[in-house]
Amino acid sequence: MNALADADPETMRISIDTKAVVHVGEYSRGGRSNEQPTAHDAVDQQEVFRVTHPFHPLFGREFVLIERRSAWGEERVYFHDDAGRLRRLATAWTNAVAPDPFETVSAGRSHFRVDNLLQLAALSARMSDAKGSVRASRRMSKMSSK
Repeated sequence: MNALADADPETMRISIDTKAVVHVGEYSRGGRSNEQPTAHDAVDQQEVFRVTHPFHPLFGREFVLIERRSAWGEERVYFHDDAGRLRRLATAWTNAVAPDPFETVSAGRSHFRVDNLLQLAALSARMSDAKGSVRASRRMSKMSSK
């Protein structure tokens, strides 16, 4: 885990067993930053997202999107919690996830993806072949018992 953190330029490792106050950048104010967020200001329309993962403790809550960023190979959304701390969540757990290209193009006209239909056809063929071989072996055993 430490190797992953060391390799990520967006990650700052600090010791959590220390009792010393850390005075480094945004971490010196309980996670609140003096830097201006990249989201729109109050005059412009703010982008809001909702936590949609049913088992997440923040399920159903809405937050102002501060930033989208890829972290640890996964797209994440950044927001401020009720205490003003900068937090992040996997975008897949929110309604801020990018729309699926297939769903966008099909516009609800297709209930199945081509890949899924091809997999279903292959599975059906394998099952049919398996049933055929079971029937053939039953016929052979009946013939040999006579």
